[in-house]
Amino acid sequence: MAFLAALMAVSCDEVDEDDRFIYVKLPSVGRNVLIEDFTGQRCVNCPNATDEIARLQQQYGADTVIAVGIHSGPFAKTVRGVPYPLYTSDGDEYFNYWKVESQPKGVVDRKGTSEYVAWSSIVRDELAKPAPLTLSAFATFDKASRKVTVNVSAMGADGTSTGKLQVWLTEDNITAFQYMPDGSNNREYVHNHVLRCAVNGTWGTDFSVKEGESTLAIFEYTLDDEWVAENMDVVAFVYNDSGVLQVTKCEIEAE
Repeated sequence: MAFLAALMAVSCDEVDEDDRFIYVKLPSVGRNVLIEDFTGQRCVNCPNATDEIARLQQQYGADTVIAVGIHSGPFAKTVRGVPYPLYTSDGDEYFNYWKVESQPKGVVDRKGTSEYVAWSSIVRDELAKPAPLTLSAFATFDKASRKVTVNVSAMGADGTSTGKLQVWLTEDNITAFQYMPDGSNNREYVHNHVLRCAVNGTWGTDFSVKEGESTLAIFEYTLDDEWVAENMDVVAFVYNDSGVLQVTKCEIEAE
């Protein structure tokens, strides 16, 4: 009993307030890369950019190299200027902001426009950099209301990350015509990672997270009747004037 009492006395010694919680810095966080592919159904060379994206995703993984096909500009419309169904006004605003003069063109991690033949080296260089935060997303779909609920979680890993949080919805497996590099019109072309909408506004919402702290943002969006929820993903990323700090994506799961 004396031994037990002595042990309890040692176990219950008071610990100085400053020594109770010791912050342990997170290990280096791997970076994912965002490719914004400015494309259009009348763009004959755009399938070449799509093929390059597929090659990069095969090399690094589709959850590491995250692509979004932004149907925008003159090639996303008829010769009379009528938008095709894959066109979005948000996409056109991005197209004009980046001053895209020809297609295909892309923006990797929001570091400026580039030709698809340059994406391989840019992606390699971006992946070599650590990310200042972790980012994850989870999304559910209610079939009755067609409402998607998106949860985006972030944790600071290095300093304080500030900027904008952008949440997009994309859709895969859309069969629609596409002009091809050989001049033909492929009416059975399958379009993937097509931007459908910006959930939280064209330029996102304010974001900030400190190292060692976490934050959660929740958004809701009602899908258009033509969109197939089972083929859709959420793409979420944090960016500021220096570029994209981190990007993630997730499938939309039925409740």
